[in-house]
Amino acid sequence: MKIIVTGGAGFIGSALVRKLIAETKHDVINIDSLTYAGNKDSLIGLDDNSRYFFEHVDINDRVKLGKVFELHEPDAVMHLAAESHVDRSISAPGDFMQTNIIGTYNLLEISRSYLNGLKDFGKKESFRFHHISTDEVFGDLGPDMSPFTEEKNYDPSSPYSASKASSDHLVRAWHRTFKLPVLISNCSNNYGPYQFPEKLIPLTITRALRQQSIPVYGEGDQIRDWLYVEDHVDALYNILNNGLVGNTYNIGGNNEIKNIDVVMLICEILGELTAQPKEKYLSLITYVEDRPGHDKRYAIDASKIKKELEWTPSESFASGLRKTIEWYLANQHWSDRVLDGSYASNIGLNKK
Repeated sequence: MKIIVTGGAGFIGSALVRKLIAETKHDVINIDSLTYAGNKDSLIGLDDNSRYFFEHVDINDRVKLGKVFELHEPDAVMHLAAESHVDRSISAPGDFMQTNIIGTYNLLEISRSYLNGLKDFGKKESFRFHHISTDEVFGDLGPDMSPFTEEKNYDPSSPYSASKASSDHLVRAWHRTFKLPVLISNCSNNYGPYQFPEKLIPLTITRALRQQSIPVYGEGDQIRDWLYVEDHVDALYNILNNGLVGNTYNIGGNNEIKNIDVVMLICEILGELTAQPKEKYLSLITYVEDRPGHDKRYAIDASKIKKELEWTPSESFASGLRKTIEWYLANQHWSDRVLDGSYASNIGLNKK
Protein backbone atom coordinates (compact mmCIF):
# COMPACT_ATOMS: atom_id res chain seq x y z
CA MET A 1 0.00 0.00 0.00
CA LYS A 2 0.79 3.68 -0.15
CA ILE A 3 -0.06 5.10 3.26
CA ILE A 4 -0.31 8.80 4.07
CA VAL A 5 0.60 9.54 7.70
CA THR A 6 -0.27 13.07 8.79
CA GLY A 7 1.81 14.41 11.66
CA GLY A 8 4.49 11.82 10.94
CA ALA A 9 7.24 13.95 12.49
CA GLY A 10 5.43 14.12 15.82
CA PHE A 11 5.76 11.73 18.74
CA ILE A 12 3.20 9.04 17.86
CA GLY A 13 3.37 9.76 14.14
CA SER A 14 7.13 9.23 13.95
CA ALA A 15 6.81 5.94 15.86
CA LEU A 16 4.22 4.83 13.32
CA VAL A 17 6.39 5.89 10.37
CA ARG A 18 9.41 4.06 11.78
CA LYS A 19 7.32 0.92 12.27
CA LEU A 20 5.84 1.00 8.76
CA ILE A 21 9.25 1.44 7.13
CA ALA A 22 11.01 -1.13 9.31
CA GLU A 23 8.36 -3.85 9.47
CA THR A 24 6.29 -3.61 6.28
CA LYS A 25 6.76 -3.17 2.55
CA HIS A 26 4.39 -0.22 2.27
CA ASP A 27 5.30 3.21 0.91
CA VAL A 28 4.89 5.93 3.55
CA ILE A 29 4.05 9.53 2.71
CA ASN A 30 4.67 11.69 5.76
CA ILE A 31 2.71 14.96 5.73
CA ASP A 32 3.90 17.34 8.45
CA SER A 33 4.06 21.11 8.74
CA LEU A 34 6.95 20.88 11.24
CA THR A 35 5.52 23.07 13.95
CA TYR A 36 7.30 23.13 17.32
CA ALA A 37 6.34 19.47 18.05
CA GLY A 38 7.36 18.16 14.63
CA ASN A 39 10.95 16.99 14.70
CA LYS A 40 12.78 15.40 11.77
CA ASP A 41 15.46 14.32 14.26
CA SER A 42 12.95 11.59 15.17
CA LEU A 43 13.20 10.22 11.61
CA ILE A 44 16.96 10.16 11.11
CA GLY A 45 18.01 7.74 8.39
CA LEU A 46 14.67 7.55 6.57
CA ASP A 47 15.34 10.17 3.90
CA ASP A 48 17.43 7.71 1.92
CA ASN A 49 14.75 5.01 2.01
CA SER A 50 13.05 4.56 -1.37
CA ARG A 51 9.70 3.85 0.31
CA TYR A 52 9.67 7.04 2.39
CA PHE A 53 8.43 10.40 1.14
CA PHE A 54 8.28 13.60 3.19
CA GLU A 55 5.83 16.36 2.25
CA HIS A 56 6.29 19.62 4.16
CA VAL A 57 2.61 20.58 4.05
CA ASP A 58 0.16 22.05 6.55
CA ILE A 59 -3.18 20.22 6.67
CA ASN A 60 -4.81 23.66 6.67
CA ASP A 61 -3.55 24.16 3.10
CA ARG A 62 -6.15 22.36 0.96
CA VAL A 63 -4.45 23.15 -2.33
CA LYS A 64 -1.14 21.59 -1.35
CA LEU A 65 -2.90 18.68 0.35
CA GLY A 66 -4.79 17.96 -2.84
CA LYS A 67 -1.56 17.91 -4.82
CA VAL A 68 -0.06 15.36 -2.41
CA PHE A 69 -3.04 13.05 -3.01
CA GLU A 70 -2.75 13.52 -6.79
CA LEU A 71 0.99 12.79 -6.75
CA HIS A 72 1.04 9.75 -4.47
CA GLU A 73 -2.42 8.20 -5.01
CA PRO A 74 -2.69 6.75 -1.46
CA ASP A 75 -4.45 3.55 -0.44
CA ALA A 76 -4.96 4.77 3.13
CA VAL A 77 -4.73 7.84 5.33
CA MET A 78 -3.68 7.62 8.96
CA HIS A 79 -4.50 11.02 10.43
CA LEU A 80 -2.45 11.91 13.51
CA ALA A 81 -1.62 15.59 12.82
CA ALA A 82 -2.99 17.65 15.71
CA GLU A 83 -2.26 20.27 18.29
CA SER A 84 -2.23 18.13 21.42
CA HIS A 85 -0.97 19.91 24.55
CA VAL A 86 -3.74 20.91 26.96
CA ASP A 87 -1.81 23.82 28.51
CA ARG A 88 -1.21 25.34 25.08
CA SER A 89 -4.91 24.94 24.23
CA ILE A 90 -5.76 27.06 27.26
CA SER A 91 -3.35 29.86 26.31
CA ALA A 92 -3.94 29.71 22.53
CA PRO A 93 -7.19 27.83 21.72
CA GLY A 94 -7.48 29.23 18.19
CA ASP A 95 -4.58 27.11 16.93
CA PHE A 96 -6.39 23.99 18.14
CA MET A 97 -9.65 24.92 16.43
CA GLN A 98 -7.85 25.55 13.16
CA THR A 99 -5.65 22.46 13.02
CA ASN A 100 -7.76 19.87 14.79
CA ILE A 101 -11.15 20.82 13.34
CA ILE A 102 -10.57 22.63 10.04
CA GLY A 103 -7.49 20.55 9.22
CA THR A 104 -9.49 17.35 9.70
CA TYR A 105 -12.30 18.76 7.57
CA ASN A 106 -9.80 19.51 4.80
CA LEU A 107 -8.47 15.96 4.87
CA LEU A 108 -11.97 14.47 4.83
CA GLU A 109 -13.04 16.56 1.84
CA ILE A 110 -9.86 15.89 -0.12
CA SER A 111 -10.13 12.16 0.66
CA ARG A 112 -13.76 12.16 -0.46
CA SER A 113 -12.95 13.96 -3.70
CA TYR A 114 -9.98 11.69 -4.35
CA LEU A 115 -12.01 8.56 -3.68
CA ASN A 116 -14.86 9.67 -5.94
CA GLY A 117 -12.38 10.22 -8.75
CA LEU A 118 -10.75 6.79 -8.55
CA LYS A 119 -11.32 4.60 -11.61
CA ASP A 120 -9.87 1.47 -10.00
CA PHE A 121 -12.81 -0.21 -8.22
CA GLY A 122 -10.56 -2.42 -6.10
CA LYS A 123 -8.50 0.54 -4.91
CA LYS A 124 -11.68 2.45 -4.13
CA GLU A 125 -13.12 -0.47 -2.13
CA SER A 126 -9.97 -0.99 -0.07
CA PHE A 127 -9.28 2.70 0.74
CA ARG A 128 -9.39 3.59 4.45
CA PHE A 129 -9.34 6.86 6.41
CA HIS A 130 -8.09 6.13 9.94
CA HIS A 131 -8.61 8.99 12.36
CA ILE A 132 -6.48 8.78 15.53
CA SER A 133 -7.99 10.50 18.58
CA THR A 134 -7.75 10.59 22.36
CA ASP A 135 -9.58 9.38 25.47
CA GLU A 136 -9.80 13.00 26.63
CA VAL A 137 -12.92 13.47 24.47
CA PHE A 138 -14.84 11.46 27.10
CA GLY A 139 -14.05 13.96 29.86
CA ASP A 140 -13.55 13.34 33.55
CA LEU A 141 -14.03 9.87 35.03
CA GLY A 142 -15.11 9.57 38.65
CA PRO A 143 -13.05 7.40 41.03
CA ASP A 144 -15.65 4.62 41.13
CA MET A 145 -16.74 4.76 37.50
CA SER A 146 -15.97 2.05 34.97
CA PRO A 147 -13.36 2.83 32.29
CA PHE A 148 -14.42 4.50 29.04
CA THR A 149 -16.01 2.23 26.45
CA GLU A 150 -16.53 3.16 22.81
CA GLU A 151 -20.18 3.98 23.63
CA LYS A 152 -19.34 6.54 26.35
CA ASN A 153 -20.89 9.97 25.73
CA TYR A 154 -18.46 12.76 24.88
CA ASP A 155 -17.88 15.35 27.61
CA PRO A 156 -14.65 17.26 26.82
CA SER A 157 -13.20 19.58 29.44
CA SER A 158 -10.49 21.60 27.64
CA PRO A 159 -10.21 23.42 24.31
CA TYR A 160 -7.89 20.60 23.19
CA SER A 161 -10.30 17.77 24.00
CA ALA A 162 -13.24 19.76 22.60
CA SER A 163 -11.41 20.23 19.31
CA LYS A 164 -10.60 16.51 19.12
CA ALA A 165 -14.21 15.62 19.95
CA SER A 166 -15.30 17.90 17.12
CA SER A 167 -12.94 16.19 14.70
CA ASP A 168 -14.26 12.76 15.75
CA HIS A 169 -17.82 13.91 15.02
CA LEU A 170 -16.77 15.19 11.60
CA VAL A 171 -15.23 11.84 10.70
CA ARG A 172 -18.38 9.97 11.72
CA ALA A 173 -20.55 12.42 9.77
CA TRP A 174 -18.48 11.98 6.60
CA HIS A 175 -18.89 8.23 6.96
CA ARG A 176 -22.64 8.37 7.44
CA THR A 177 -23.41 11.09 4.90
CA PHE A 178 -20.80 10.48 2.22
CA LYS A 179 -19.96 6.80 2.89
CA LEU A 180 -16.28 7.62 3.39
CA PRO A 181 -14.69 4.38 4.70
CA VAL A 182 -13.43 5.54 8.08
CA LEU A 183 -11.94 4.02 11.21
CA ILE A 184 -11.57 5.85 14.53
CA SER A 185 -9.38 5.02 17.51
CA ASN A 186 -9.22 6.72 20.91
CA CYS A 187 -6.09 6.10 22.95
CA SER A 188 -5.00 6.69 26.51
CA ASN A 189 -1.90 8.70 27.52
CA ASN A 190 1.12 7.72 25.41
CA TYR A 191 4.73 7.68 26.55
CA GLY A 192 8.02 6.47 25.14
CA PRO A 193 11.07 7.60 23.14
CA TYR A 194 11.04 10.83 21.10
CA GLN A 195 8.23 12.50 23.06
CA PHE A 196 8.35 16.31 23.13
CA PRO A 197 9.47 17.28 26.66
CA GLU A 198 6.42 19.29 27.65
CA LYS A 199 4.50 16.11 28.54
CA LEU A 200 4.71 14.69 32.05
CA ILE A 201 7.11 11.76 31.60
CA PRO A 202 9.76 13.34 29.31
CA LEU A 203 9.44 16.63 31.22
CA THR A 204 10.21 14.83 34.47
CA ILE A 205 13.13 12.90 32.97
CA THR A 206 14.78 15.87 31.23
CA ARG A 207 14.36 18.26 34.15
CA ALA A 208 15.63 15.68 36.64
CA LEU A 209 18.75 15.08 34.54
CA ARG A 210 19.35 18.84 34.42
CA GLN A 211 18.73 19.18 38.17
CA GLN A 212 15.79 21.52 37.54
CA SER A 213 12.53 21.62 39.49
CA ILE A 214 9.96 19.02 38.48
CA PRO A 215 6.50 20.68 38.46
CA VAL A 216 3.51 18.61 39.60
CA TYR A 217 -0.01 20.03 39.24
CA GLY A 218 -2.04 20.29 42.45
CA GLU A 219 -1.34 17.29 44.66
CA GLY A 220 -0.45 15.07 41.70
CA ASP A 221 -3.48 12.88 42.35
CA GLN A 222 -4.70 12.93 38.74
CA ILE A 223 -4.96 9.39 37.39
CA ARG A 224 -4.04 8.42 33.84
CA ASP A 225 -3.97 5.13 31.93
CA TRP A 226 -0.50 4.90 30.37
CA LEU A 227 0.14 3.31 26.95
CA TYR A 228 3.62 2.64 25.57
CA VAL A 229 3.87 4.28 22.15
CA GLU A 230 5.17 1.16 20.37
CA ASP A 231 2.13 -0.75 21.63
CA HIS A 232 -0.09 2.04 20.36
CA VAL A 233 1.27 2.01 16.81
CA ASP A 234 0.99 -1.79 16.72
CA ALA A 235 -2.71 -1.34 17.54
CA LEU A 236 -3.10 1.37 14.88
CA TYR A 237 -1.68 -0.85 12.17
CA ASN A 238 -3.90 -3.71 13.32
CA ILE A 239 -6.98 -1.46 13.10
CA LEU A 240 -6.03 -0.23 9.63
CA ASN A 241 -5.75 -3.80 8.35
CA ASN A 242 -8.49 -5.56 10.29
CA GLY A 243 -10.89 -2.96 11.71
CA LEU A 244 -14.48 -2.81 10.51
CA VAL A 245 -15.33 0.34 8.53
CA GLY A 246 -17.31 2.83 10.59
CA ASN A 247 -16.13 1.34 13.89
CA THR A 248 -14.36 2.97 16.81
CA TYR A 249 -11.69 1.17 18.84
CA ASN A 250 -10.37 2.20 22.26
CA ILE A 251 -6.66 1.57 22.82
CA GLY A 252 -5.46 1.48 26.41
CA GLY A 253 -2.45 0.29 28.37
CA ASN A 254 -4.26 -1.09 31.43
CA ASN A 255 -2.01 1.07 33.62
CA GLU A 256 -3.96 3.47 35.85
CA ILE A 257 -1.45 5.44 37.93
CA LYS A 258 -1.46 8.76 39.79
CA ASN A 259 0.76 11.45 38.29
CA ILE A 260 2.76 11.85 41.50
CA ASP A 261 3.44 8.10 41.56
CA VAL A 262 4.68 8.29 37.97
CA VAL A 263 7.06 11.11 38.89
CA MET A 264 8.36 9.31 41.97
CA LEU A 265 8.89 6.08 40.03
CA ILE A 266 10.89 7.98 37.41
CA CYS A 267 13.08 9.43 40.15
CA GLU A 268 13.59 5.97 41.61
CA ILE A 269 14.59 4.41 38.27
CA LEU A 270 16.84 7.35 37.44
CA GLY A 271 18.60 6.89 40.76
CA GLU A 272 19.21 3.26 39.93
CA LEU A 273 20.37 3.86 36.35
CA THR A 274 22.62 6.84 37.15
CA ALA A 275 24.00 5.42 40.42
CA GLN A 276 22.76 8.55 42.20
CA PRO A 277 20.63 8.55 45.34
CA LYS A 278 16.98 8.76 44.31
CA GLU A 279 16.55 11.53 46.91
CA LYS A 280 18.63 13.75 44.62
CA TYR A 281 15.81 13.62 42.09
CA LEU A 282 12.88 13.42 44.52
CA SER A 283 13.98 16.70 46.12
CA LEU A 284 13.30 18.45 42.80
CA ILE A 285 9.55 17.79 42.94
CA THR A 286 7.66 21.08 43.19
CA TYR A 287 3.87 21.28 43.59
CA VAL A 288 2.32 24.03 41.47
CA GLU A 289 -1.18 25.45 41.06
CA ASP A 290 -3.47 23.07 39.22
CA ARG A 291 -4.47 24.04 35.69
CA PRO A 292 -8.09 25.09 34.94
CA GLY A 293 -10.52 22.29 34.17
CA HIS A 294 -7.97 19.57 34.92
CA ASP A 295 -9.61 16.13 34.59
CA LYS A 296 -8.95 13.91 37.58
CA ARG A 297 -9.06 10.49 35.93
CA TYR A 298 -8.98 8.80 32.55
CA ALA A 299 -9.18 5.05 32.00
CA ILE A 300 -9.76 3.05 28.82
CA ASP A 301 -11.76 -0.15 28.44
CA ALA A 302 -9.86 -1.86 25.61
CA SER A 303 -11.89 -5.09 25.65
CA LYS A 304 -13.35 -4.49 22.17
CA ILE A 305 -10.01 -4.37 20.38
CA LYS A 306 -8.81 -7.36 22.42
CA LYS A 307 -11.87 -9.43 21.50
CA GLU A 308 -12.33 -8.38 17.87
CA LEU A 309 -8.75 -7.75 16.71
CA GLU A 310 -6.83 -9.83 19.27
CA TRP A 311 -4.68 -6.91 20.35
CA THR A 312 -3.31 -6.37 23.85
CA PRO A 313 -0.37 -4.21 24.98
CA SER A 314 2.93 -6.05 25.30
CA GLU A 315 4.59 -3.63 27.75
CA SER A 316 3.72 -3.21 31.39
CA PHE A 317 4.13 0.29 32.74
CA ALA A 318 7.24 -0.76 34.65
CA SER A 319 8.94 -2.25 31.59
CA GLY A 320 7.88 0.53 29.24
CA LEU A 321 8.92 3.29 31.62
CA ARG A 322 12.34 1.73 32.15
CA LYS A 323 12.84 1.47 28.37
CA THR A 324 11.80 5.11 28.02
CA ILE A 325 14.18 6.38 30.69
CA GLU A 326 17.03 4.31 29.24
CA TRP A 327 16.33 5.85 25.82
CA TYR A 328 16.41 9.42 27.17
CA LEU A 329 19.64 8.70 29.03
CA ALA A 330 21.25 7.33 25.85
CA ASN A 331 19.87 10.10 23.61
CA GLN A 332 20.33 13.28 25.60
CA HIS A 333 21.52 15.00 22.43
CA TRP A 334 17.97 14.63 21.05
CA SER A 335 16.46 16.27 24.13
CA ASP A 336 19.16 18.95 24.18
CA ARG A 337 18.37 19.94 20.58
CA VAL A 338 14.68 20.19 21.42
CA LEU A 339 15.21 22.14 24.64
CA ASP A 340 17.66 24.65 23.14
CA GLY A 341 15.64 25.00 19.91
CA SER A 342 18.44 23.96 17.56
CA TYR A 343 16.32 21.10 16.14
CA ALA A 344 14.15 23.79 14.52
CA SER A 345 16.94 25.83 12.96
CA ASN A 346 16.73 24.16 9.57
CA ILE A 347 13.01 24.76 9.12
CA GLY A 348 12.74 28.39 10.13
CA LEU A 349 11.00 27.93 13.49
CA ASN A 350 11.62 30.37 16.27
CA LYS A 351 13.87 28.93 18.93
CA LYS A 352 12.13 28.41 22.27
